[in-house]
Amino acid sequence: MNLEQLISGMTPEIYEKLKSAVELGKWADGTALTASQKEHSLQAVIAYQAMHMEQTDHMTVAAGGELNVKSKKVLKTQFSDSPMDDEEDIARFKP
Repeated sequence: MNLEQLISGMTPEIYEKLKSAVELGKWADGTALTASQKEHSLQAVIAYQAMHMEQTDHMTVAAGGELNVKSKKVLKTQFSDSPMDDEEDIARFKP
């Protein structure tokens, strides 16, 4: 079985478990991942993201396996509720 076949048969639940294991460095039962398990799990997570997910977050793998990178300015705009103006300051202090 090649990687493409393996990833196409992976369920979202398995993806989430592998992603969590790679992030935490241990399986759900608390057992630590070996270096080999971490390497292979990370490869599977990246491949799954490339094949199944349309992510637009900063530094993620986009569809087709391309790295998706956004600038700090774009991220600030994306995550702000409204444009940042002087009138929307939370507090002002006079010297």
